[in-house]
Amino acid sequence: MDINELLTRGVAEVIVESELRQRLATGQVLRLKQGFDPTKPDMHIGHAVGLRKLRTFQEAGHQVVLIVGDWTAQIGDPSGRDETRPRLDAATVRKNAETYMEQFFRVVDRERTEVRWQSEWFGSFTLENALDLAGRFTLAQMLAHETFRRRYDEGAKLTILELMYPMLQGYDSVAISSDVEFGGTDQKFNNLAGRELMGQLGMRPQHVLLVPLIPGTDGRKMGKTFNNTVDITLSPFDMLGKIMSMSDEVLPLYFEVLTDMPLEELAEVRTGLAGGTASPRDLKMRLARDIVSQFHSPADATAAEESFVRQFVQRELPTDIPAHALAAPSGIIDLLVAAGMAASKGEARRLIDGGGVRVDGERVEGYSLTLAPGAGVVVQVGRRKFVRVV
Repeated sequence: MDINELLTRGVAEVIVESELRQRLATGQVLRLKQGFDPTKPDMHIGHAVGLRKLRTFQEAGHQVVLIVGDWTAQIGDPSGRDETRPRLDAATVRKNAETYMEQFFRVVDRERTEVRWQSEWFGSFTLENALDLAGRFTLAQMLAHETFRRRYDEGAKLTILELMYPMLQGYDSVAISSDVEFGGTDQKFNNLAGRELMGQLGMRPQHVLLVPLIPGTDGRKMGKTFNNTVDITLSPFDMLGKIMSMSDEVLPLYFEVLTDMPLEELAEVRTGLAGGTASPRDLKMRLARDIVSQFHSPADATAAEESFVRQFVQRELPTDIPAHALAAPSGIIDLLVAAGMAASKGEARRLIDGGGVRVDGERVEGYSLTLAPGAGVVVQVGRRKFVRVV
């Protein structure tokens, strides 16, 4: 494995890069820390950026240590949060963790991963331990955290418990003797807390490898907060469709961090897009096939592409439209709700107002349309939701 590519491709920052290069050159097996708080059960392809980098290090012979934040999840990572998170109970955290790990191991090699739960060390933490930990960081250090500083300056609620979060995450590094901690660029402060704490305790401070945050379907940072994610549990068709809906600008970054495209070819893609000689649509389809293949299979990717082309390029209807049976005439509003195409009557009206509802290809212009049982018509909402009235 080329050390230069290992430390630059899909990497935003390495602390300290020169020292980590030297350690990698010796052939020493490093312990790579990746922590997660199971506050929610689903992962998206933004999470996969760091996981793919972890897998690359695994393939070079290094040891991944997955930290399940069953204690810190009950606080919730305050990074980027304008308010205190609600506390989670232990049962919810464990259930989320099980779902999360199933998705984690779609990318990272399970056989070469050591899984550790924070409760192994925090479960026996005493008040003396907690006070010692708190005494190793100053308020000034904590207020260097952008989120903490903003909330403090604005007079917003900022609990002592939240200030403990980076300290607890940092202690994880001590507990498992981390050599390198991985995270997104938004995790820099928390990762550096581990480095600081290890140095104070006479341990070799861990290195930090930060990966970029990728844009979501609306161009903002991909995250559940913005409802702009491509979840890795999506069906092949929906996953491919969401990637096809991305802006052309994401293509070079996505190819770099979410595929194994050779760097020479990646350079050609960048040049082609900048010069207008490459087809963004063709590249986007190639990207979508690659990502779907990773989380499903090549066969699923091919089937999803064929279905997408029929539906959106050739303007054919899908072959597997679900049926919705009517026992009596139904207004379009009631039908959309009953068929699960709208969550409420209010949403159904908004969909119609926005021009997003069609019956046999014709846009529905008002709320008065009534459909009869057995009409056989196809009702469509947006690009991907269809039912046939039977």
